[in-house]
Amino acid sequence: MKIDYIGPEADSKLKWIPLTDALKAGHTRPKAKLGDVLLERGADKMLSRSAWIDGMGLAVKTATIFPGNRAHGKPALSGSVSLFSDKDGDLEAFIDFKLLTKWKTAGGSLLAARLLARPDSRVILIVGAGAVGRAMLQAYRSVFPSAQYLIWNRTMAAAARLAEEVPGALTTTNLEQAVRGADIIATATMSDAPVILGKWLRPGTHLDLIGAYTPDMREVDDDTLRRARIFVDSRDTTLGHIGELKIPLEAGTIEYSDVIADFYDIEKGLFARTDPDEITLCKNGGGAHLDLMTARHILETMRKK
Repeated sequence: MKIDYIGPEADSKLKWIPLTDALKAGHTRPKAKLGDVLLERGADKMLSRSAWIDGMGLAVKTATIFPGNRAHGKPALSGSVSLFSDKDGDLEAFIDFKLLTKWKTAGGSLLAARLLARPDSRVILIVGAGAVGRAMLQAYRSVFPSAQYLIWNRTMAAAARLAEEVPGALTTTNLEQAVRGADIIATATMSDAPVILGKWLRPGTHLDLIGAYTPDMREVDDDTLRRARIFVDSRDTTLGHIGELKIPLEAGTIEYSDVIADFYDIEKGLFARTDPDEITLCKNGGGAHLDLMTARHILETMRKK
């Protein structure tokens, strides 16, 4: 069997809406089997995440995090993605790690926004000006091309650099004021303490929480969770693993029943906005099953091209 290699050049050939359609369709298949392995040596880490979906295949995504590399001018993050056949287990493709991560992460959030955000959303706030913030700008513009985009970052120079890449995008130094005026808010920070407060939110806002990924990280406060209708991309990869929901669940601030739906509930009609004035919130946990669905979509798209 031919083994494909799909590199960074595929980025310009992919489109956001077809990817979200593929993710939605992927959740009509049997539920994914998931497995994670974390190895550590001091500050250095290797995280390997795997998924198997009956009828779609298997994927293994491995990331290495070596913080000391920065002192030598090298990236701290590296990795690989392998895609295997569901029929016979043969290796089908290697897919560029950064390419897959970008499209999986932003694609999952865009799917949630297509289902939960108000279609007439006009002001979109990006909180965090790193790679994820950049990807979210690209993704949102495919669905909300006429919206006003605002960018906030702790380091405003980074926000300014990102704004220069997007015609019409503006930076803001007043986070509270920006939140009060936003229809969609995407948080893509590395914060372990809330940066968004519930008292700032206006009716009808949709929150897209991406940044927190460890048991002690949070980007919004308890008041935000109390005011919002809560959704997740996957209960299995968020509720017991990421501080955004793990901490308030363990404290009794919210109950498991407060989490209304995940992507496997889309076909049931549960993953949806029910009122223009409600505040909706979706936590993006980015499980390995989403890596698999995205990898399969990328491979099929590039083979067609």
